[in-house]
Amino acid sequence: MKNIIILGSTGSIGTSSLDVIARLGDEYRVLGLSANQNTDLFLKQLHAFKPRFAAVLSPQSYEKIKDQIPAETRLLPPEIDSLMFMASLPSADLVINGVVGAVGFRPLIAAIKAGKTIALANKEPMVMAGKTIMQECERWQAAIIPVDSEPSAIFQCLCGITDEHSYHKISPAISRIFLTASGGPFAKRTGSLEDVTPQEALNHPRWKMGKKITIDSATLMNKGFEAIEIMNLFNLPEEKVQIVIHPQSIVHSAVEFHDGAILAQMGEPDMRVPIQYAITYPLRAPGPVKKLNLFEASKLEFFKPDFSRFVCLDLALAAARTGGITPAVLSAADEIAVNAFLQGQLKFTEISKLIYTILRKTPATGGSVTINQALEADQWARETAQAVLQDGSYKTAVI
Repeated sequence: MKNIIILGSTGSIGTSSLDVIARLGDEYRVLGLSANQNTDLFLKQLHAFKPRFAAVLSPQSYEKIKDQIPAETRLLPPEIDSLMFMASLPSADLVINGVVGAVGFRPLIAAIKAGKTIALANKEPMVMAGKTIMQECERWQAAIIPVDSEPSAIFQCLCGITDEHSYHKISPAISRIFLTASGGPFAKRTGSLEDVTPQEALNHPRWKMGKKITIDSATLMNKGFEAIEIMNLFNLPEEKVQIVIHPQSIVHSAVEFHDGAILAQMGEPDMRVPIQYAITYPLRAPGPVKKLNLFEASKLEFFKPDFSRFVCLDLALAAARTGGITPAVLSAADEIAVNAFLQGQLKFTEISKLIYTILRKTPATGGSVTINQALEADQWARETAQAVLQDGSYKTAVI
């Protein structure tokens, strides 16, 4: 039996993970679940799966559910230490990290130090300090299996050539990575994006995801994050990562080797496929999704991204080149900017302006960063972004 912890069980990754586990049968058991504010759904999950442990980060959520949980479940205190506790449980075989933002950083490190296998959908830690995280994985004999569609596709293309403990060492054999992106809801939209509403930006044409990642997909920041993530996961320089706009989302990514061979992972756009692969790895179980019909998917398009139109992608790649604490600052500033846009405080085109303003204020460090340096940079960037958001100085930024 494989015991599974799911951090962020009420989000899109968490709900899809539970759907997969329910279909897989008794060989897979939910050991622990965590959530934040969606208490109604969380209680349904607790009563359906009866995990041994549960945690909510919100004190208000804790008070709301503490008297309604199943008798078999122990509700942990509403603090980050509870997520770290679950992520490092000796009886846990797999930790699915599906939380959003930097909050997943400390639980990820706890799981790594416990030598766990982590199914990682929370890309922000890999952006903030990915090289250091991979070094920690090697030190503690932990393994990361990427869950996001495109990093998972690359991982799947490399399986059989290497394993989950050493795929970051295969860089010399790789000529290029084709990192695909749907392009989001505005890939083919003409004219200014200045007046884009949150509702329009949340209307993704291919994927159903949480609000934060959906907005990041609309700005293409998510693809910038994924580029940094795979550079760190697979130990690749930027010049080996080629971002390709692929509106159909059928080719989830591809790997070109030095002999000219290209391996691509293809399939219908459904997150349950990479999630199930991470759960059952190295085995493959019958899937719950529609099989790809090549005749129906006869037209596959590929375009270069427009960096001048989607500035966030350019900012992300520049942060990767700068290194040091800059990617951690990028990640934190983006969280503040996206939240401000969703609350109507920023225009869509001002997301990049706010992020750029914070990056301009970032002290140059270069090189790799420690875990503490990344967390300190994250906190500094959040405080600085809030201050800049209030004083409005981002409005005059020229990128």
